[in-house]
Amino acid sequence: MTVGVQSSDGILQLEGSDITYMDMIDETVSYGESQIQKFFSGSTILVTGGTGFLGKLLVEKLLRSCPDIKKLFLLARPKKNKDITKRIQEQFDDVLYDKLRKERPGFLKKIAIIEGDVGRIALGLNEEDRTKVINEVEVIFHGAATVRFDEPLKTAVEINVRGTREILNLARACSKLRALVHISTAYSNCLYNEIDEKFYERSLPGEKLIDLVETMDEKIINNITPGLLGDFPNTYAYTKAAAEDIILKLSKGLPVALFRPAVVIGTAKEPCPGWIDNVYGPTGVVVGAAVGLLHVLNCNPKAIADLVPGDMVVNSCITVAWKTAKEYPGNHEDAPPPDLPPPVYNYVSSEQNPLTWEKFMKLVEVHGFEVPPLAAVYFYLLHLTPSRFMYMLYSIFLHWIPAYIVDAITVLIGKKPMLRKAYTKIAKFADVLSYFALRQWKFHNTNTQNLYNDLNEADKQMFGFDISSISWNEYFYNYVRGIRIFLLKDPIDTVPASLKKYSRLKYLHYTFCTILCLGLLRLSWSIISFIYALAYRSF
Repeated sequence: MTVGVQSSDGILQLEGSDITYMDMIDETVSYGESQIQKFFSGSTILVTGGTGFLGKLLVEKLLRSCPDIKKLFLLARPKKNKDITKRIQEQFDDVLYDKLRKERPGFLKKIAIIEGDVGRIALGLNEEDRTKVINEVEVIFHGAATVRFDEPLKTAVEINVRGTREILNLARACSKLRALVHISTAYSNCLYNEIDEKFYERSLPGEKLIDLVETMDEKIINNITPGLLGDFPNTYAYTKAAAEDIILKLSKGLPVALFRPAVVIGTAKEPCPGWIDNVYGPTGVVVGAAVGLLHVLNCNPKAIADLVPGDMVVNSCITVAWKTAKEYPGNHEDAPPPDLPPPVYNYVSSEQNPLTWEKFMKLVEVHGFEVPPLAAVYFYLLHLTPSRFMYMLYSIFLHWIPAYIVDAITVLIGKKPMLRKAYTKIAKFADVLSYFALRQWKFHNTNTQNLYNDLNEADKQMFGFDISSISWNEYFYNYVRGIRIFLLKDPIDTVPASLKKYSRLKYLHYTFCTILCLGLLRLSWSIISFIYALAYRSF
C-alpha cells in the first residue's frame, strides 16, 4: 500500500513499496519508444554480484522496466547449510521486489541460477552451465566483488582481479555477446587528485599481481601487503585498480565498458524511496550517530561527499550497456575503431550537484530528529573534526571513557560487557572512512554527461540518472526514513514512542552535561584554592 506523508517543507512524500517511476510521471503523457527497452527485448543477461546491494537493484530494475527480457542468469555461490535456490528465493521475498511482483508476477520464470564463484578458476562453473552461458548470453554486468576494505590481499585479488579476468575469458567465448559492463569504483585511482574518464598506469600489472598471490605463501603476502599497497588506503581500492588494468589489457576485441560510480547510498525513487540494505560508508555513520553510539568522526566538513543514489547508479549502468552495444564495431557499422580502449564512465555527484560532509550531516540531523530510532541508547551528538589530535581527544572522552564506565557497571551487575567491543569496531570503521572523508577529488564525467544527452525522452523518464535533478533536501527526507525502516526495522508507526524516548534521552544528556560541568568547576575551584593556599603559606 502506498502511503502519503506530509514532509516538513509541505511536500507530499510517497512511502512504502508500491512506488515506481510511474508514480513520478504523468501516465497520460506518451514519450515515445524506449530505445533501451528495445535493446534488451528478447535478450539473455548474465549478472554477477546479483545478491549484493547494487546487484539487487540492478536485477529488480531490469526485470521491471525491461519486461521483454528473455532470460536473466544470476551467478551465485552456495553458502553453508543453504542451497542457492532457497537463498535466491529469500532474496526475492524482500520488500524491494514488491512492485516487481505486482507489475510482473511471472518474473521468477525469467531467472536462472548459475552456481559459481568469481573467486575460483573458471568461475567454478560446471560444463553444462558454462555451455549455456556461452551459447545464450548477450549482455554481462560484472558487479561481483569483495567490498571489505580490510580483506586479506590474497582473497581480494582472487575475487576482484582474477575474477575479472575469468569473466573476460568467459565473455570472449560468448558467441552472441553485445555488451559487457564492468562495475568498478570512482576511487579505484584515489592516488590522483584529479580523476578523468580514462585508464591509469599500474606499477604492478594485474596479471603479475594474480601470479604473485597464486605462487606465494599467504603469510608472506600478508607481510608484504603494506609495501604492495603503497599509498593506496586499503586492499579494496588497490585490487579494483588492478582489475581495471585487467580490463584494459584483456578486453581487446570485446564490447566492454568500464563504469565507476562514487559512494552508492539509498535509492532516490525506485522502486521505493530510501531503500538500502547495508551500513557501509556514510550510512554507517548515520546509523551509529542515530542510535547514540558514534559521537566523533575524523572528517573535513568542507570537503565534498561524493554520494550517488543506488537507483540512479543502476539506471546509468543499464544505459552504459545499451550505449556499448550501440557503438561497438562488431555490433554496428558506423562505430569507433576496435583498437581504442574501452570507454570509461565516472558517475559522481560532485560535478553537477555537490554536497559537503557538513551539509550531509546537517540534512540528516534535520530529518533524523523528526523520526529518531526507537533503538537509540543515547542522545544524538556528533562532532566532525579534520584534526587527528582532536579526533583522538574526543574519542577518549566521548567513546572510550563512557565505554569503560558502562562496561564496569555491567560486570558489577552480572551481565556481559559489550560497549568496549562495540567501540573497537566503530574505531576501525571510522579509520577506514576517514581517508575518504578528509580528502576531495576532482572527477571528470564528460562521457557520462554525453551518455545522458544521448537518451530520448522516453529513456530519460524510465532510466533517468541526471544527478543535477536531485533535491538533496527531499532525498534525505526519504533516506533517513529508509534507514529507520529497512535497516533498523523500525516502522514509522513507532515514531510517537521514539520521540518520547528521545526527549528523555535529551534531558538525560543535558542533565549529565550540567552535572559534569559543575563537577569540573568544583574541581577547578578546589585546585585554584589549593594553589592559592600554598602560595599564601609561602609568604
